[in-house]
Amino acid sequence: MKFMLFLAVTFFAVQCNSPESSSTSTTTTPATNKAVEPTNKETYPVEEYVANHPELENYAVATFAGGCFWCTEAVFHRIKGVQDVISGYSGGDKNEQPRYGLKMRGGPNQLGPAEAIQVWYDPEVIDFKTLLDVFFVAHDPTQLNRQGPDQGPEYRSEVWYRNAAERAAIDAKISAINESGKHGGPVVTLVSAYDHFWVAEGYHQDYFERPPYSNPGYVERVTKPKLEKALQAFPELVKEEYQ
Repeated sequence: MKFMLFLAVTFFAVQCNSPESSSTSTTTTPATNKAVEPTNKETYPVEEYVANHPELENYAVATFAGGCFWCTEAVFHRIKGVQDVISGYSGGDKNEQPRYGLKMRGGPNQLGPAEAIQVWYDPEVIDFKTLLDVFFVAHDPTQLNRQGPDQGPEYRSEVWYRNAAERAAIDAKISAINESGKHGGPVVTLVSAYDHFWVAEGYHQDYFERPPYSNPGYVERVTKPKLEKALQAFPELVKEEYQ
């Protein structure tokens, strides 16, 4: 009985399910330059974020969901050509404000919001197809509504496209992965037209860049291995300051 209790505690301890971090330490890596305070407890439409960062309008945008946003955000921060990455929620009802812990809510036959990231990138340095390459290595696209210890539709794999060319690139990438058989199972990544994105609560932003962590066990067991795997797969894409 004690052994089973220990396993249960261990399982939940490593999930991407952390209370607000009490840390207000500054970034300890060459990370990012966000105007999102770690103590901000509210979510808000991404348009407000862009309004405060008008320089982002000069870049292309991609939106991915691949499990806990702490992990995918950390990966894309380190990729050449990426100007900014922010954690948030995409999918579900556009008019329903998501909140951490209530992300699963959706209407009849409708998935709720997924933990996602919004990526602004310079298409003269990196293209959408290359970002897809990174995305499909940074998580396991064959796991349905989960990634590792994180379970539920909010942790699903999903890509949002903004035009026909992006849709074609996503479909081609998924077909190539399936044909290769390298994942040992079919890709279950959802492909959806982009509609909206909500910026996540401040304490989720740049989570990996702001130690000490409120959930160090998760970072060691889940975030760091995912980050290392992705960067090792694409050494030529890693920004110089992270090499």
